[in-house]
Amino acid sequence: MPTNLVLADVTASISDLKKNPMKTVEEGDGFPVAILNRNRPAFYCIPAQTYEALMERLEDMELNQMADARKDQPEITVSLDEL
Repeated sequence: MPTNLVLADVTASISDLKKNPMKTVEEGDGFPVAILNRNRPAFYCIPAQTYEALMERLEDMELNQMADARKDQPEITVSLDEL
């Protein structure tokens, strides 16, 4: 039987999640809770604030990649009147 990597310190079953979703999220104390189905991670549950911070960080990383890709492009000088 293959082992499963669980990327969370806290786990809960799908049954636990169904019984009390907010308690399950709170048990993670702001960190992910691995929701298990038959002792295998089915998905991760995180608070909205944590998810929003994660999405913002990913967006920042994407913008940095775009800036890095364009850093060697020639500059074009444009006056406000030309816009």
